[in-house]
Amino acid sequence: MSVKIRLSRQGRKARPFYHIVAADSRSPRDGKFIERLGSINPMTNPATVELDFDRALYWLQNGAQPTDTARTILSKEGVLMKKHLLEGITKGALTLEQVEVKFEAWKNEKTANTLTDKEKEVKKAEEAKKAKFEAETKVKEARAAAIAKKLAAASAPAAVEGEASEAAEAQAE
Repeated sequence: MSVKIRLSRQGRKARPFYHIVAADSRSPRDGKFIERLGSINPMTNPATVELDFDRALYWLQNGAQPTDTARTILSKEGVLMKKHLLEGITKGALTLEQVEVKFEAWKNEKTANTLTDKEKEVKKAEEAKKAKFEAETKVKEARAAAIAKKLAAASAPAAVEGEASEAAEAQAE
């Protein structure tokens, strides 16, 4: 029996929610599975992932093949990195202490990068808001100038007429 780590779709129409499962490759997508390893909610921003790290690592070490999407999720969570480092122990290239140090360094670097990504998104949103405000201010000023020009043009003939009538009255006297 070949085991796959894959996603099983849950949730209602247009509101997906997935379970990450270890299942026989012959079973249907949403059918029978061996073990539930976690879940993913793609409707949140960023997608919320809950994963039993140790069980996912166990299944990978025992030959389970992840699908492309599951591989991406496992990679982002660090399961594939840990598996890679643990294979170094079996080959004699690393010790358990070295593996733990390298994995912690990788995890810390990844969390630092995700924080900066979130900060970048916030900064980008603030810049977009500021640019939109400036564009609205320019439009508002252009409209105010157009209205002022229109009022000045409307009052200018009235002022000319007023001056002409005053001049006519002055001549009549």
